[in-house]
Amino acid sequence: MESKRASFEGALEALGVTVTATTESELEAAVTEAISEPAVGVALDESVGGEAVSLAETPVTVDPTPVALREATTGVTCAQLGVGDYGSLVLTMTEQASELVSLFVERHVAILHESDIQTDMDAAVAELDERFDETGESAIVATGPSATADMGALVKGAHGPKEVHVIVVEEGA
Repeated sequence: MESKRASFEGALEALGVTVTATTESELEAAVTEAISEPAVGVALDESVGGEAVSLAETPVTVDPTPVALREATTGVTCAQLGVGDYGSLVLTMTEQASELVSLFVERHVAILHESDIQTDMDAAVAELDERFDETGESAIVATGPSATADMGALVKGAHGPKEVHVIVVEEGA
């Protein structure tokens, strides 16, 4: 049987999403390679790996001003979950306005810990259900680059990024 990660990566690749696997110790280098400058981001948190990881040694501006956000080409955020069968990312909104950083840029780089990949949407909803009941949080479920064809020809980036790059932080590495 195919692993959750392999299924997730296959679904992402079918959507035209680039995937990079890395370790916590190499995360800053992977982020630097994945971005196009200027880049903005939100502070990374415990959802990426268990140990504190940082964007401090990258060219990413954390906690950007509105001007920096408007001028940015790349936005870097964490993804709370990956959905294996769809290649979807669950992006919760944070006090640092992570939804703006992930949606108002041409390229979104999402960092996801391998253990946060769920097999399917039912498993992802079950994982989030209890937390959202307690906290009242909400999330965006993003599947691939933004695109629309509702007015004719396919247009990428109509409602969000034209490109998505997912960095999977490997378990035990």
